[in-house]
Amino acid sequence: MNARVRDTLLVAGSANLDFVVRATHVPAPGETVLGRDFATFPGGKGANQAVACARAGGVDTRMLLALGDDPFAAVIENSLADAGVRMQVVRSAEPTGTAFICLSDDAENAITVAPGANASLRGDELSSLQDISHLLLQLETPLQAVIAFALAARASGVQVVLNAAPARALPTELLRSVDVLVVNEGELAAITGHRGSVGECLAQLDVPCVVVTLGARGCCARQGDEFFLQCGFKVQAVDTTAAGDTFCGALVAAMSRQQPMADALRYASAASALTCTGLGAQSSIPTRERVQALLQDPAATHSPQAVAELAAYCGFG
Repeated sequence: MNARVRDTLLVAGSANLDFVVRATHVPAPGETVLGRDFATFPGGKGANQAVACARAGGVDTRMLLALGDDPFAAVIENSLADAGVRMQVVRSAEPTGTAFICLSDDAENAITVAPGANASLRGDELSSLQDISHLLLQLETPLQAVIAFALAARASGVQVVLNAAPARALPTELLRSVDVLVVNEGELAAITGHRGSVGECLAQLDVPCVVVTLGARGCCARQGDEFFLQCGFKVQAVDTTAAGDTFCGALVAAMSRQQPMADALRYASAASALTCTGLGAQSSIPTRERVQALLQDPAATHSPQAVAELAAYCGFG
């Protein structure tokens, strides 16, 4: 009898309604900035990553999330459904999570999150994992729930991917349950407690695979004893919100299709870059067709010099 095919991704994590105001610059502490345009967008790291798995990655995607019983929840559910994400919703007495974002004219942002219902996840809500190949987690939900999800997935033979954001120190119990860790430079420093180069920090982590995003520069990774570099794709950035989340979702989708790490990094980097060309979180995540078109563009090829500069930045010698 044939073994059951694991062809679905599961994202367990946060969902928020984003309140976004545009301004000339992000205010400094104690500063008031007069903003301009205001809009709301469905967001939250978990929900953004689920949309990226389904839309940019083109793979069957489920999401476990907690929402309030309020109008904000309907906006998030409609966005996930439009992207083709199947949902397991934990209905909470707390209001749906919200995020308040100031977006500057140079595409930078400052974000404050009110978790609301996201804090209701306990860790015992996972349904059957028999068709799941990868579980993607973040840190916008209670840490004990994240640990419980990771342990349950590991016990079921599911690959566990953790995007360790927002930055914080992680318990050994969680790191030992992770197959792929995705972090930016600040998160890498917070986890390792090391202030050296990216390469030096990577050497501090006992995780099978670690991927480090480097903003517009690109990304790098260590898989076992092998290192990878991927330069960023040049685009006209409008809003960097959800760029990192899109990278995570597209990366896991590529991995679920058994793409080699170098190809998965390139695909995720292209998807992330395209996200920066639109406004909002989930609304800016590109389709798989757009990602493939960028990858096929001859202008998307990176020169040996660019790769060498990225290697030097990472401290890879």
